[in-house]
Amino acid sequence: MSQRVEREIKLSFDSADAAREAVAALGAVPLRARRLQDDRLLDTRAGRLRADWCTLRVRIEAPAAGREGVATVTFKGPPRPDVMKVREELETGVVDGNVLLEVFERAGFDVWFRYQKYREEFECDGTIVALDETPCGVFVELEGTEAGVTQLAEALGRTPGDYITASYRRVWESDCAARGRPAGDMVFDQVD
Repeated sequence: MSQRVEREIKLSFDSADAAREAVAALGAVPLRARRLQDDRLLDTRAGRLRADWCTLRVRIEAPAAGREGVATVTFKGPPRPDVMKVREELETGVVDGNVLLEVFERAGFDVWFRYQKYREEFECDGTIVALDETPCGVFVELEGTEAGVTQLAEALGRTPGDYITASYRRVWESDCAARGRPAGDMVFDQVD
């Protein structure tokens, strides 16, 4: 299990190709190949975690080239006021994400939001660089120290005014509202 403070931002890109080109220009080293991540957020029926601005997530990853699928369970504490998204994160791997979902449901937790993205990960100067293709756009997520995130954002030509600190759920809700459509789960119509 890893316990740490997560510090991250998202940056919007017009396309996956533009994002890949920008990440390559950083000199980022590939860590993990592109794969589908299928995330479920859980809460009590009374919504206790959401009321406290906390997140309980089960992530199930589809197998990628040369490796089996994996699953993780993550608890995230409430965000701290900052120019970046900063919050406590506890995360550990699990053997079977679907069984874990069933355990949580029997313990009184329900899935209240599901979201998918294709993610590939890189590393650059100690900062994790994730390229995310979602149903509502393409984003590069930078996670690491404040100095590392700031340095890479600047190298990408971005300023704090470009930082997106909202969760993918909130990004999705905003996108749906702007398009005048209902904001159900953020899932692809078809997966690769």
